[in-house]
Amino acid sequence: MSIALKQVFNKDKTFRPKRKFEPGTQRFELHKRAQASLNSGVDLKAAVQLPSGEDQNDWVAVHVVDFFNRINLIYGTICEFCTEQTCPVMSGGPKYEYRWQDDLKYKKPTALPAPQYMNLLMDWIEVQINNEDIFPTCVGVPFPKNFLQICKKILCRLFRVFVHVYIHHFDRVIVMGAEAHVNTCYKHFYYFVTEMNLIDRKELEPLFP
Repeated sequence: MSIALKQVFNKDKTFRPKRKFEPGTQRFELHKRAQASLNSGVDLKAAVQLPSGEDQNDWVAVHVVDFFNRINLIYGTICEFCTEQTCPVMSGGPKYEYRWQDDLKYKKPTALPAPQYMNLLMDWIEVQINNEDIFPTCVGVPFPKNFLQICKKILCRLFRVFVHVYIHHFDRVIVMGAEAHVNTCYKHFYYFVTEMNLIDRKELEPLFP
């Protein structure tokens, strides 16, 4: 990574604090294993496959947290250009508009400016992944029965960040020389969610018409 790109992806640009895995835990070891595969230059399609003998929920949990950290970082690099003036609606081009619903303040799907939508989205995901009842960190504590359904919703919403960045802000990504990094992150995300069947094909249409 170039010095210029390292300056782009620095701590100050992170949209949210990174969630980390505790050393010594199974998930920490899985995370290291997944990162080692990526760093070794292995084919991304192979890197996302569930390792033999590993628990599917653990594998998904590790990737959901990792993708949250990385997509959070990507959005942080362009968020100063994503304003209520430039992006009055959270969208992925003229055909796709994303409305926010959280069953708390926004009980019905609500049209919002992109930066407000992103803030709510990242806040919501942060709450989910820091909830011990959903993402347990203690050995032997089981995942909830609806764990994969929750992860599907998280990943679906994270995909919308990619859509918005690619369609509305990729010129900034290119100017910063970060397109290779963003493209690799996106490919990794895409191969993972399709391998594990975690996003409905219809949701992927904005980038795969």
